[in-house]
Amino acid sequence: MTVWICFLSAILLFLALDLGIFNKIPHEISSKEAGKWTAIWVALSFVFAGVIYWLYGNNYVANPDGLKPAVASMKYITGYLIELSLSVDNIFVIAIIFAAFKIPKKYQHRVLFWGIIGAIIFRGTMIYFGVLIINKFTWTTYLFGAFLVYTAIKMLFSKEDEAQFNPKKSFIYRYLRKITPITTEINGEHFFVKRRHINAATPLFVALIVIEVMDVVFALDSVPAILAITSDPFLVFSSNIFAILGLRSMYFFLANMLERFSYLEYSLIAILSFVGIKMLAHDYIHIPEWGSLVFIAFALIAGIIVSLIKNKGQSNT
Repeated sequence: MTVWICFLSAILLFLALDLGIFNKIPHEISSKEAGKWTAIWVALSFVFAGVIYWLYGNNYVANPDGLKPAVASMKYITGYLIELSLSVDNIFVIAIIFAAFKIPKKYQHRVLFWGIIGAIIFRGTMIYFGVLIINKFTWTTYLFGAFLVYTAIKMLFSKEDEAQFNPKKSFIYRYLRKITPITTEINGEHFFVKRRHINAATPLFVALIVIEVMDVVFALDSVPAILAITSDPFLVFSSNIFAILGLRSMYFFLANMLERFSYLEYSLIAILSFVGIKMLAHDYIHIPEWGSLVFIAFALIAGIIVSLIKNKGQSNT
């Protein structure tokens, strides 16, 4: 419990410093600044694998599966890479939402900041119940596996126009309009403004709610995917959190070049298929931890390399 408290306290401390000091004054996040923070978060995420090794080596955290320190570290890194790769689709959707509601770039950080707070709460809840369900009803492993394979197949055969998400036509936006007045005016960083003695939601608040709900939708894929690697609560939660915390800076870093990584979609399909089949065949086939890590890392790297080569070829023609 002490480790959990320290970990959560460290997250809250950073988030407080982030909003109170590093980004106290709203400003447009440059690619250089976003690149720096992306590198910092990726580095911290991999350094934390060493912390995992130390924690599990000294029995400072509950170890329900009896994992060896090296195995726990590999499971954490594998889970982190899965979450990071599945965040790519999330970045696409965030870009669409900001464009639909015309959120100025200097206020996007504030929306994503509060979005992360909600994501931590929702992901934590889903992870808790996901681990509980898998441990209590082992047959649900097959259900999660089948769902991941179905999702991968759906992604593979979905047409581009079918996959396009329109925030203003979503049920979230329509429902939100029924419960609160919405203004089209942006008033600084405010989520609500007073109009004729009535509190009206600004586009910032609407974008925040849509992003939160969409994150829950994406978590329906990502949480079962990481549960295929491990059902250890601390490993699942920490890998999720590091991926979420790095998502903001990654968004600002990749927002202007998302089209360059169009072939990453196939990497995601491969990863979802792999973890889904692994869950379905876990009673018959045992894939070592390093095998899962190598496959997922290779799928990501291959998607990036192919995207860059294809885009370079198209730019030269």
